[in-house]
Amino acid sequence: MVDSIVQAHGVNKTFDKQQVLYDIDLAVERGSVLALLGPNGAGKTTTVKILTTLLKPDSGIVTVDGYDVLSEPDKVRGRIGVVGQSVTMDDLLSGLQNLVMIGRLYHFSRKDSVRRARELLERFGLTDAANRQVKTYSGGMRRRLDLAAGLIASPSVLFLDEPTTGLDPESRNAAWEGIRGLVRGGTTLLLTTQYIEEADQLADAVIVIDHGRIITSDTPANLKSSLGSGRLDVSLADPADLSRLTALRAKALPAEIKEGVLSFAIPDGEAGLKEISSILDEFLRSGVAVKDRTLQQPTLEEAFLQIIGTKDNRALVEERS
Repeated sequence: MVDSIVQAHGVNKTFDKQQVLYDIDLAVERGSVLALLGPNGAGKTTTVKILTTLLKPDSGIVTVDGYDVLSEPDKVRGRIGVVGQSVTMDDLLSGLQNLVMIGRLYHFSRKDSVRRARELLERFGLTDAANRQVKTYSGGMRRRLDLAAGLIASPSVLFLDEPTTGLDPESRNAAWEGIRGLVRGGTTLLLTTQYIEEADQLADAVIVIDHGRIITSDTPANLKSSLGSGRLDVSLADPADLSRLTALRAKALPAEIKEGVLSFAIPDGEAGLKEISSILDEFLRSGVAVKDRTLQQPTLEEAFLQIIGTKDNRALVEERS
């Protein structure tokens, strides 16, 4: 059986007579990463606030590590860490001082707070900046410090709300590596993000939520494979040679023949590899020079856009309007 450390069943929430969550069901496997995806206003933040005891559901059952968020909120809070969208450190204190202060707020002794702070600074590559004021940190450094703060009490579950918003690509990659390190250490993660690539890079499972309803739940690989085949794009050295490829033109997608580029639908697995070999062999037999070739696989972003744009999902929107 799956060991689900976070579970929600039939969760509903209404604000000012406007229902914002509809029968939310989810389960996060212990030691895994679950990404909660959806457009702005979809209900992601409300869901996370309920899971972290910051909001009470109108109905439904939510447990974290076996404790009920309504009847045992203190025990839930003792087992979770939360890293919000904005950096919450005191700019005038050093990184070390910030983490020690948080440890003291958890009622750690000063000695244990310093020890834990130094451990986390080392884990996130901030040892050299430990005694610098946080206001001198770069955006990536501040975000890594935020992640460290969320781990002071060694939580069983860490909630990350838009963990890399506003970071440049280099800082984002550094944050991703830090997050992967948490997972390797056994921490369970639930993250909300608008960066679809981030979910593809980090998540074991993805839930897509829109207009307060869960539209689908699956692995990134399965969501991408639902789009069907990949695509082989072949660019010709001389577009005029297209007329010589009679056999291949029958395979090409007509809408994708443009400026000497032919696109071929490629099935998954071994059949796809055989198809690619057959196509490239035909170019050799025809004596047609290839300028470039690229194998394009379906992306999670493409799957996400298809999911939130499906007819059934639009019907949910119309039902509420």
